[in-house]
Amino acid sequence: MKNILLIGTGGTIASGVTAEGLAPELSSEELLRQVPGISKICRVDCRQLFAIDSTNMTPKHWVELAHTIHREYENYDGFVITHGTDTMAYTAAALSYLIQNSRKPIVLTGAQKPIGFETTDSRMNMTDAFLCATQDMPGVQIVFNGKVIIGSRACKTHSKSFQAFSSINYPYLAVLQDGRLLRYISHAPTEPVRFYDQLNERVGVLKLIPGMQTDVLDYLLEKNDAVIIESFGVGGLPSYDYADFYACIRRHTKKGKLVVMTTQVSNEGSDLAVYHVGHRLKSETGVLEAYDMTTEAVVAKVMWILAQTTDFEEVRKRFYTPVACDLLYN
Repeated sequence: MKNILLIGTGGTIASGVTAEGLAPELSSEELLRQVPGISKICRVDCRQLFAIDSTNMTPKHWVELAHTIHREYENYDGFVITHGTDTMAYTAAALSYLIQNSRKPIVLTGAQKPIGFETTDSRMNMTDAFLCATQDMPGVQIVFNGKVIIGSRACKTHSKSFQAFSSINYPYLAVLQDGRLLRYISHAPTEPVRFYDQLNERVGVLKLIPGMQTDVLDYLLEKNDAVIIESFGVGGLPSYDYADFYACIRRHTKKGKLVVMTTQVSNEGSDLAVYHVGHRLKSETGVLEAYDMTTEAVVAKVMWILAQTTDFEEVRKRFYTPVACDLLYN
């Protein structure tokens, strides 16, 4: 029987009803007692790292999660992290860069309703997560509503229903039905596991809207080392009379700031070469393009890269080097 470490961080799955709304209050040991069937699947040790709503999750929490798994990596066959759904995709993406080439499963799960509710998805998600953690399912993944999603491709696409997460521009790794794992994709690392312990938090995201002026982008670039711009469609920036985004980007990139273009559209990714508004941007300003990556993955990858280097050519090289299947088209 395999040994699995359960790491609790809070979230809806561990929440109880208070006068001010749901708030995390159950420990990882208390969660485990709610699903006694897990004891037939594996041996479990518990570690409570945080007890927070995932809205309060920060890059410092991601680094601490990675540190904990690093310390315990040789002691367990797999890891299950219970986590709030709102930022779970960001945490899964961050761990995909902080822990690379793991042959052991690192599984995140949670719930849309607390484990104490009569109609809850908690018990099923936890059981499925432990089933995956005992299988040959390497790397970071989200297990939710019977689906297994690679950590770099997950996105929360439903705010209330049990089908909370989708796999963006990449197939599900597997599905779980009646306690059985049906695998679609099998991949194994070819290099030893590698842990990282730093992220650069000075990364911002700007969602472009029609009529936006450049002062918003100017402010974000002043305050951050990198800004990710979520543009329209396949990508590009407007060039109306009263705003010159191109000049703004040139000014800041000359100071060493990084600009990455992505799209607000969930599926199929960006392609700046299609329209003049994108082609000119890429050819004249040197911005990077996210292609089919999720915004969550772009944020985490840029934080990880900028913690390693600020040399632009090295940043570009690392950004376009796929990690954990985060990038297929470039």
